Amino acid sequence: MFDIANYNKILHEIGDFGKKTKIIAVSKNHPEESVKDALSFGVRIFGENRVQEAKTKFKNLKKNNPNIELHLTGPLQTNKTKEAIKLFDIFHTLDREKLAKEFVKHGGLENKKFFVQINTGKEESKSGIYLEESKGFINYCKNDLSLNVIGLMCIPPINENPAEHFSLLQQKAMELGLSELSMGMSSDYIEAIKHNATYIRIGTRLFGSREK
Repeated sequence: MFDIANYNKILHEIGDFGKKTKIIAVSKNHPEESVKDALSFGVRIFGENRVQEAKTKFKNLKKNNPNIELHLTGPLQTNKTKEAIKLFDIFHTLDREKLAKEFVKHGGLENKKFFVQINTGKEESKSGIYLEESKGFINYCKNDLSLNVIGLMCIPPINENPAEHFSLLQQKAMELGLSELSMGMSSDYIEAIKHNATYIRIGTRLFGSREK
C-alpha cells in the first residue's frame, strides 16, 4: 500500500530546502489498489514505466479522476507510441530521432510535454542523448518537429556520485534555456532537490519493494 508518512516526509524535505520540487509516485509493478490508496491521500502525480501495465491500471482511473497527471518514466518502444499518447501526459524518456518522429506521425500532442533523456555517464547499457549532442537534438525536436520539450532527464550511473550528474544536467538545461529537470529517485532524491529538480521519481519509498 501507499506510504503516506514517507510521502509527507519528502514533502517536508522539499520545503526545508525552499524548493518547489514535485513528487512523481512511481507505481510500476504495484497493483491498482495501491494507486487508489495514494489517490485517497490526495496524490495526483503518478509514474509508470510500461505502456501496457499503465493502461491496465490507469485507463479507468483517469476517467474517474481527470486531474491525474500520468508520466511515462521508462523507455518507450516506437510501436507503443500511439497507445502512449492516449494515456500519458508527460514523457520523460525522449531519447532518439526515430521516436520523436513517431510522436509527430501520430499527432494528438497539443497538451503533451517532453523531457529529453540525457546519458550523462555515457553508459552503453543506458539510453539517452550525450550531453554534447543534446543541443542539436533538442533544437530539432523543438524547431523542426514542434515538440513541447520542457526539460532534461537523467539517471546517474549507479556507482558514481549523483550530485555530479545532477549538476551537469542543471548546467546544460540552463545553457539550452530549459526550465525543468527530471532527476532523482528513492536513493538520491535529496541531491536532486538541492539541484532544483522539477520532478523526483519516487517508487520504493512510497510503494515498498516492487512485486516481481
